[in-house]
Amino acid sequence: VSFWLDVHDRLRHACAGLDLAADNYGRQRITAAQLAVIAPPRLRGLIASVYSHHKIEDIQYFPAFRRQEPRLALGFDRLEREHAELALEVDATVKALGELRAAAERPAGSSAASASAIAARRYVAASHNLCEHLRRHLTAEEALVVPILLDYVEH
Repeated sequence: VSFWLDVHDRLRHACAGLDLAADNYGRQRITAAQLAVIAPPRLRGLIASVYSHHKIEDIQYFPAFRRQEPRLALGFDRLEREHAELALEVDATVKALGELRAAAERPAGSSAASASAIAARRYVAASHNLCEHLRRHLTAEEALVVPILLDYVEH
């Protein structure tokens, strides 16, 4: 159980890093160009962790839990749907980050600054949506999975 929760805590921490960068941009502590440099490694780390975690859940854990607790099949169906939804949000966030990076690389000028600001706002919104959905998903997953794991450990 502690391993599972540690993984979830790391995912939440990765989102907190994305949130901090977005907040710093929103408070004008960093520019859109700086956000375009800061965000990619943070987003890559989150994506790698989410995909590896979801892959092992979908391939190994959830099928085993379904066998152990067939009455919770609808809950696991929901979690698997959320994995697919989160993958779409990851794609949208990556696309928005690509647009931000492209805008930040344009030569300086008023239209470049405007394009960077628009792209930064889109990236911040996509990143926020991804992390909010991920946080809700992790909470739902914990509510379903942790009791199963605790029951397994007790027996």
